[in-house]
This record gives sequence, C-alpha cells and structure tokens, in this order.
Amino acid sequence: MKIANLPAELTEAEIAAHVIAPEHVKNIQIEEVDESKQVRYDIPVVTRQFAIPPKLNVDAFGKAIHNTLKDSVTGYMFELRQNGNLIYNLIWNWAQTPADLRQGWSEDTRMHVASVSKFLTAVGLVKVLDSKNISYDSKIINYLPTYWSKGNNIDKITFRHLLTHRSGFSTGGSASDYTFMKSKVAAGVTQVGSYDYENMNFGLCRILIPIINGNLSKDAQFPTSSSQDVYWDAVTLSYYKSYMQANVFTPAGVNNVDFKPISSTKNALAYQFPHNNNKGWDSGDLASVAGGAGWRLSTKELLNVMDHVRRRNTIIAPQKAQYILDNYFGIDEVANTPAGTIYSKNGYWGNGDGKTEQCVAYFLPNDMELVVFVNSPIGQSNFFLRGILKDTFVNALSS
Repeated sequence: MKIANLPAELTEAEIAAHVIAPEHVKNIQIEEVDESKQVRYDIPVVTRQFAIPPKLNVDAFGKAIHNTLKDSVTGYMFELRQNGNLIYNLIWNWAQTPADLRQGWSEDTRMHVASVSKFLTAVGLVKVLDSKNISYDSKIINYLPTYWSKGNNIDKITFRHLLTHRSGFSTGGSASDYTFMKSKVAAGVTQVGSYDYENMNFGLCRILIPIINGNLSKDAQFPTSSSQDVYWDAVTLSYYKSYMQANVFTPAGVNNVDFKPISSTKNALAYQFPHNNNKGWDSGDLASVAGGAGWRLSTKELLNVMDHVRRRNTIIAPQKAQYILDNYFGIDEVANTPAGTIYSKNGYWGNGDGKTEQCVAYFLPNDMELVVFVNSPIGQSNFFLRGILKDTFVNALSS
C-alpha cells in the first residue's frame, strides 16, 4: 500500500534507509555567540568623530582583511556587493589542497554555511507565516506534531521566541536531530523568554514550515510498522527542502541547493591550520541538522539570496526584510557604527580535530552586503572571523 503524505521525490525505500542522527553530525563544534568567549584578533579600533556619516573605503578594507587572513588560513573567499553588484572580491589559496583535488576558491565554490542557515530558515518561516496570516507571536504548540508529548511551558513558546533564541530550550550542545528535539519538547522548559543560542530553535522551524504550509497535517499518522519518527523526519525534511528551494532560493536564481556536496559544483573541504598537506574533511550530508545548519551555497549564491531578500521584492518585501534584521530573526549581531547599523550572522562547524568551516554574512550600510568563507581556523589561536571583519570595517570608514 502506498503511504499518503509522502513528497513526490521521496520513496518508501529511501525512508526505510533514513537515519535520524548519523554519527558524523555528533559532537560537532559550533560558534559561540558570546563576546566574552570569542578569541579576538588584536585589531586596535580607531575612535574617530565624523562631521557627516562616513563611507567605507573599500580598497583599504579589502587590503586590511587580506593582510590579516593571508598567512593564517588554508583559504578564503571574500565578496562585497553594493545594490547587488560586485564591487570587491578577494580569492586566496585552497578550497581543496593538493592533498585532495587541488582546487582554488571561486565565487561558485560551495561550502557548508553552518549557522548562516538560521537566517535563511528565518526568511522561509516569516514568508510562510505571512502567507497564512499567522502572527510571529502565535504559539508553536498549535503546529507541532500531535503525537509528540509536550512538557511544561511548551504552550508559551512563540515563533518569535524560536527566531530569537528565547524559547527557553537549553540543551548544552549542537544537536538538533528529530528525536533529540522531540525529547526536549517532551521535557519542557523553565524560562521562556531567556536567551540561549540553540540549534534546535531553528531545527524545529524545519518541522513547523511544512505543517504551516499545509504539506503535512500535524495529526498525520503513517501506516507503518517502522518508527513514526523516521517517517516524520524524512518527510518534513523533504518538504522543508522543497519549500526553501521554491520560495527562497529559486526566486534569487539559485538552483539545486542541497545539504550535501553535489557533483555538479565545486565544493570546499575543511582543513586544520596549518593544513600540513593532510587531507581535508567533507562534513557530509547534513540534512539531519537542517534548519539551524546544513545548507551548502557559494558566496555568489548566498549574496544573491541576500540581495533578493533585502531589495528585490521577489522573496519578501524590503520592509519585511528590514523588520527581520531589526528584530534579530536569525541574526546574531545588530551593531551601530559611525556609518550606520550593521547586521551579521556567523556560522562555524568543526569536527573536533581542528578542521573547520566558517562563514559570515553581513548586511552593511549604504546597501552593501558582504560574505566571507574560510575553510580552516584562523591561525592556531582560532581567531573569531566576525570580530576581524567588524573591527576592520570600522577602521576603514572615511569621510
């Protein structure tokens, strides 16, 4: 008997082979969204007064970034755009070293963008909530799978709480696979409204989006002798991926986005620093942690999405994009500078053996967007990439 509610591209055989929490997503190191715990590169920030709002000296900014990174990373890709048009880029060393495929970086090289996926998921969730006239302050309990147990205070958590890491979930790690999140919902929370950076806040969003969108009823029961969890995980992942492709990526001209490297694109590997000519790490298929991580994009593709979100009115209205940024939906940092407000999302994914993927996406003043990919730690001290970019940006402002 064919089971109802399966996405067209998902077969029952694929579901039978589905693994909810594969070994390669366990014990992963993610970013610390806490200034006190970040290893800062010593960039003396010059405090200056400007008679009028300054502009970015793009050339000085780029040269300073390159001088900081060039001897401290395996490779990097830097792209700065204004009004969606490329105004500066830097390409340095290896996406894959000679120990692997001997490939340099390009704007088309894909890498796992790690927690920058949270911003993308936030855009998708806002879009689907708006399409159904559901408030961001609505309770998520009305859209969670019915068969899940709900612990104390789950009925108080809103979509806004998830989008801003104020749900009250405090897991002590990076896990966000389906059964892990189900168990944490059953356990309940104690402090709704308190901040705690948790991957599962956005992992839950990838389950909620298909239910809100009507792809799958929250009451669905799959007629199978296998685990309901396996079916629910595989089905919601497939619907989430399809929704994001159709509603976030395709409108920006970005095709075939996936949670794993695909053969039709060049793909960066993660390395230690120094790489010592050791083989790199392929972080693998990251579908099981989708929502809070998982997406693989190039700098060009990520900037295309940011451009369309911010100003093209193809994904969401520009006013809604500004609301997302100002309200920290999927964003880590909102900071004032002499040039205006900057918004950023940081991503970091490490295997515990020093091999690292990291990405930062910035919405800057004067209609500029910046994306930087680095496929190793920064120096042996593992300096914080976003701090380097922010401090260098402020120092490169001029009248």
